[in-house]
Amino acid sequence: MDYKKELEDLILTVVREGASDLHLSAGRFPGIRISGSLVFLVTRQVLSKDDVMGLLKEMIDPTKLDIFLSTQEIDFAYDFKGQARLRGNAFFQKGAIGVALRLIPKVKTITELNLPPILETFSRKKQGFFLVVGPVGHGKSTTMATMINLINKERAEHIVTIEDPIEYLFEPERSMIDQREVGLDTKDFNVALRSIFRQDVNVIMIGEMRSQETIATAVTAAETGHLVLSTLHTNNASQTIDRIVESFDPAEQDQIRAQLASSLVGIFSQRLIPRITGGLIPAYELLINNNAVANLIREKRTHEIDVIIETGYEQGMVDLNRSLLELVRAGEITMENAYLHSLNPKGLERLI
Repeated sequence: MDYKKELEDLILTVVREGASDLHLSAGRFPGIRISGSLVFLVTRQVLSKDDVMGLLKEMIDPTKLDIFLSTQEIDFAYDFKGQARLRGNAFFQKGAIGVALRLIPKVKTITELNLPPILETFSRKKQGFFLVVGPVGHGKSTTMATMINLINKERAEHIVTIEDPIEYLFEPERSMIDQREVGLDTKDFNVALRSIFRQDVNVIMIGEMRSQETIATAVTAAETGHLVLSTLHTNNASQTIDRIVESFDPAEQDQIRAQLASSLVGIFSQRLIPRITGGLIPAYELLINNNAVANLIREKRTHEIDVIIETGYEQGMVDLNRSLLELVRAGEITMENAYLHSLNPKGLERLI
């Protein structure tokens, strides 16, 4: 098999079919994910162990291949002729190699992504901690990249991203952008974040907060005059705050609550819902930190935050159930999918 040509054909298929992901696994046909559903390319040949290894070698250099073989998994990014960029993860399963690739689309505007215009307000802040949360594969990185690109277009700032791997590539416009890849440009997230304070940075984008130390440094950066954007794999705002606080030892939790109460500007939770006409469209929840929210964080009453969001429409907050219902009424999604993606189906039923 000509692995270079085979990889090219597979990526072009992903692009042509409007797919989001490509899966390569020994003993199976290649698979692509279209509008959330996995479709196997049965007109192509079943991949062998050697085929998957050959395709992987086309995407990563020998150094990363050695790391993969010793650690048995690796994250990477692959640039396809400047036409497409993919985020990949290679792993072993049953002694054979599997590869999952996600197509990274071109950076779009908030309007093009069907996201709420209020996100522009958060992009224009000079200081604070803003989180984009949601399940894996529901567009968090895309939303964050869109916000960074808006800053890049509107303001002369020094932006530093810390990612593993680098996903979206930004072309500097009004801003200066330094993109640092963990394992290539820096040892790890924590080391890169500690260096931020000596780099005259205005805006920090952290691909993912994976440790208590990273969270602590990110919150401190937000307190000391930086705008910090990051992601967490949580379902909603209240769960996000609890996850952050519970990552610290009990003796430190009051301090992180106080820091969050003062530095947090908002939490945006999103999930992508299958559209009736095909494709995906986001439904979302937005928490805006105000005095009432800050008090609930300090007083360990995060379970009451959902009520603040439900009643905070006039302040710009968005409740997930209302977002889902608006999509149903607009003919974008089915009521069945609204119930399926709601975190509070009974609450959704009351709104109908």
